[in-house]
Amino acid sequence: MNMVASILVHVDASQRSRMRLDVARQLARRLGAAVTALYACAPQPAPRPSRFFAEGAVLMPEATAFDERCREQAHNLVEAGRDGVHTVWAELPHGCAITKHFATRAWLHDLVVLGQRDEADLAAGVPADFVESIVIEGARPVLVVPSGGEFGDVGRRVLIAWKPSREAARALTAALPLLQPGASVHVAAWGCDPVQVRPLLLHHGIEAEYLHEKAACAPVGEALLSLSADLGADLLVMGCYGHARMRELMLGGATHTVLKSMTLPVLMAH
Repeated sequence: MNMVASILVHVDASQRSRMRLDVARQLARRLGAAVTALYACAPQPAPRPSRFFAEGAVLMPEATAFDERCREQAHNLVEAGRDGVHTVWAELPHGCAITKHFATRAWLHDLVVLGQRDEADLAAGVPADFVESIVIEGARPVLVVPSGGEFGDVGRRVLIAWKPSREAARALTAALPLLQPGASVHVAAWGCDPVQVRPLLLHHGIEAEYLHEKAACAPVGEALLSLSADLGADLLVMGCYGHARMRELMLGGATHTVLKSMTLPVLMAH
């Protein structure tokens, strides 16, 4: 049975939609999965040109026309470059609460692909805490693609952050089908024994190297990103620690740091 048969990817009016869609489709091609591209973008507060437009045209019509052009561009992107991957276009109801409705759609898929927030991109049209909220409320593993850089089919060089917790265990399980055959896998832990997960990985035919990290001089999130760079990792796997209460989203320090400063795709589970 295919452990990842359905991938949900968020598309909006930002130029990084293309990279998110590329990453989702490359995974889908390798895993034999289908892709649903869900357009979720709040109406723009004022007419402005969008960096999404590939032709670089400056469009400054009435706001409703601008929003429709954003949708049209996203739809054209989804329709192009399928390359044998079954891809379905979907969109949220107009005027709905984006985060709430996107999270409920996430429940119906195996994996969700989102993009790191880019403060400079005004065309994204999603709440500032969109990624964090979907990771915590979506009940599915989330692959977050950085706001800069080019990424291919992830899973060749993988760093797994381990601690004996529900979140880390869920992230580890979610990562297993994403690992490519013969992948280089490292498991790192601070203050606990990473070899705890060796029997599980061996059952899946995965040989890994285990790194007993000393108490970090820098916060764990910074240490994780630094170690990822040192290893040349193309995927970081970690639990997401936090919870949502009322309208306030509270995240653990490592989660917050990685989401803010990530330079490689990160697979998170809560």
